[in-house]
Amino acid sequence: MRQFLKFMFASMLGSLLIGLVLIMLFFGFLAALGSAFSLEGKATSVPENSVLRIALDQAVVDRGREDGLNLDFGPFRGTAKMGLNDILENIEKAKHDDRIKGIFLDLGVVDAGFTTVKEVRDKLVDFKSESGKPVVAFADVYTQKTYFLASVADQVHLVPQGDLDMRGLQSEMMFFTGLFEKLGIDIQFIRGSDNKFKSFGEAFTRKDMSPANKLQVSTLLDGIWSNYIADVGEQRSMDAAQLDAIAEGMLVRKAEDAVTQGLVDSLIYRDQVLANLKGTMGLDTDKDIKFVELSDYTKAYVPKVKEEKDAGKVTSTKRAKIAVVYAQGDIVDGEGEDGQVGGTTLSAAIRKARKDSTVKAIVLRVNSPGGSGLASDVIWREVALAKAVKPVVVSMGDVAASGGYYISCAADKIYAEPTTITGSIGVFGMIPNMKGFFNDKLGLTFDGVQTHKYAGMMTVTRPLTAEEKGIIQGFIDRFYATFTERVAQGRNLPVAQVDSIGQGRVWTGADAKRIGLVDEMGGLEAATAEAARMAGLEKGEFRKVGYPEQKDFFHELLKSLNVQARSWVATEAFGTDVELLHRFEQVRQARTMTGVQARMPFDIEVY
Repeated sequence: MRQFLKFMFASMLGSLLIGLVLIMLFFGFLAALGSAFSLEGKATSVPENSVLRIALDQAVVDRGREDGLNLDFGPFRGTAKMGLNDILENIEKAKHDDRIKGIFLDLGVVDAGFTTVKEVRDKLVDFKSESGKPVVAFADVYTQKTYFLASVADQVHLVPQGDLDMRGLQSEMMFFTGLFEKLGIDIQFIRGSDNKFKSFGEAFTRKDMSPANKLQVSTLLDGIWSNYIADVGEQRSMDAAQLDAIAEGMLVRKAEDAVTQGLVDSLIYRDQVLANLKGTMGLDTDKDIKFVELSDYTKAYVPKVKEEKDAGKVTSTKRAKIAVVYAQGDIVDGEGEDGQVGGTTLSAAIRKARKDSTVKAIVLRVNSPGGSGLASDVIWREVALAKAVKPVVVSMGDVAASGGYYISCAADKIYAEPTTITGSIGVFGMIPNMKGFFNDKLGLTFDGVQTHKYAGMMTVTRPLTAEEKGIIQGFIDRFYATFTERVAQGRNLPVAQVDSIGQGRVWTGADAKRIGLVDEMGGLEAATAEAARMAGLEKGEFRKVGYPEQKDFFHELLKSLNVQARSWVATEAFGTDVELLHRFEQVRQARTMTGVQARMPFDIEVY
């Protein structure tokens, strides 16, 4: 009886505590939601002599939420995102805002790709040169990506016991072939006949990288690193050879080394940095610094910027528009989910922008490794139709490869950054043969009947016959021929030349420009400016409008709850080993693929 009472009271207490936590979360949610809605549309007050603080402590995506509702508390912590478009616009705004005396880069781990970081970095260079206002960077630890951003600053500070990572770039693949052998699963990977660089299936069919894959990944890393040390060297007044030697010998092994090698200006604590900021930015030394957060500054009203806009030729609220169509994530058939490029959804968005007479040009922002070949072709068709009636300019983000390049190639012009990963003109198909797994591991066997010879061709319970493989190879080769023809037509190149630089090979943006796959180096702002120029619009004569239409807040809230649940399960299974989780996500993606795939040859992580 005593044990029963003990367990009963423990259960009651546990239920009570869970109830209290849920009530607290509920009221916390209502408070945060009420605050968010009350702030929507209300301008942020920016005091005189303020400093814009940029932390980039949330995942950076191409497009932020236009309603400004971005939960980051309680069970939603870690799901909030920052839009690159908002970051760039805020830095531009701060350039003209006399109340902002400078920018403080308060950095930790930056959750963004190299190309995204470069776009922010380039905007900070512009901010410094145009406004003459200082930029100061500070961190406890600089990763190579974080330091790439910080190196733009007039002053770079590190805590005395901190660390700065400078040892070159690495990309590592995980191979599942041995696992599948133990399970009795044979992955039947079929790629274009000449697509030797289309190496997505290597993770499932080999135990190491093929020579062709090693060549393209090495070339890719060398290109990104060359750009890295060139940009860092320019701002830090160091030559590339010097930075290369620092990485080769790993000459920064303690905080003092970062100063000795010229990468950091001083080793000081946060209170000392804040004291120095006052002097650097001409602030009152007896008062606390008035920081303005990036998220709040989005809603700030800047009189001078407003005056400049009003001075333009077109001041009506119905003035000309530049449509910025965002394509970020895997390309999938149908509408797709958050973080995916749905063929139906994106096609409808481009079509809507094409038919809107107030939209004078379209910028297609592509940040995708590709995916469904069918969805890619459907989107390509809409890009081609839009190009026939108004300028279409592509802005490539971190990656615009395979299907991501397919949907880009019909545009009038393509912009990319030197570090963009693009190309990968090639296709593949993949069908697992799980007969050994079912028969030998589970003791399951299969039998059945079919009306026609090839009715059961796509089954996973037996291997493909040689004839069936030939049929699928034909599908793949025909789609590759279509892919190369689309690129040849869009880029005004001979098909043979496209094939020679295709074959599934990935390129950096800089190399892609050299071989004719890209027109200009530049980010989203450069592409938008070119689209406006092609439409005959001057600055102040147009406004940017984002497509597709963003889903309502409560729809996104339900998505966030789903993401949180999956995140909890993943943490329980893998703990903090996020990299391992990412690798097994490849298996999940491969399992859900259907039809011909125009996808990156590998999931590349550069760190």
